[in-house]
Amino acid sequence: MCMTSQRLLRLQAAAGPRRDGARSSVESTEGIPHTGFHAGSSSARDETRAAAEAARRRVGIMSATLHSILPPPEPVAAPAARLALKTDSSSRGLLDGAWWPRSRDLLSELPALTDVLDPLWGRITRIAVNPKYWPVIPRKVPVDGHIVKVGWFTQEIDPHKLLLLSYGTGRWDLLIIPPETGADSAARLMAAASDHDGLPLTASALIAADKGRHRVSATDAPLDPDEAWEYEGGASALLAAVPQGM
Repeated sequence: MCMTSQRLLRLQAAAGPRRDGARSSVESTEGIPHTGFHAGSSSARDETRAAAEAARRRVGIMSATLHSILPPPEPVAAPAARLALKTDSSSRGLLDGAWWPRSRDLLSELPALTDVLDPLWGRITRIAVNPKYWPVIPRKVPVDGHIVKVGWFTQEIDPHKLLLLSYGTGRWDLLIIPPETGADSAARLMAAASDHDGLPLTASALIAADKGRHRVSATDAPLDPDEAWEYEGGASALLAAVPQGM
């Protein structure tokens, strides 16, 4: 063997183990897990989901705390009926008193009226009005604990009168003071309608007499803002046909 061949064999023998060693070093790293080295790993996704769930729990706790601190809204009480009644007497005359509603909306006005009259006269079950001054007349009005049936008549009932029927007790007649009436005129009409010694006048005649005596229309006095808003319809503007019946 020549010297050149021997030198080549020695060089190959020396280089071979170094290449195999490098290969084995690379292969030894293939089994090592690379956890956490990139965003797509399962561990990173688990950590992201856990953080989002913890944030949601914190928001839920804060919301529950806020809701528990806020006080519940207080119910708004309906204003009491403006009413003047005659005391018990064997001679009641043509009227039993006067009622000064705040609007021409029977659905909103009747519950406050029956709240006062039911304990005094027995449960009011039916009423009747003349439709001249009532734009909408419902057939039934829900009040506290029961239903009041509503009827209307054009000839039999004075336009300024409210007829009430109490179950097992009898009939009652109230002067209806127009809602837009000024306070002074309303006070005079209430006193006249509830006076036992007054003249036996019908509802319309009583209003006409007060207007003539004081030379002022019952509707001339200015209204305060709340009364004006209620008279013009307030929160309820009903558009419906006027039914007839009792």
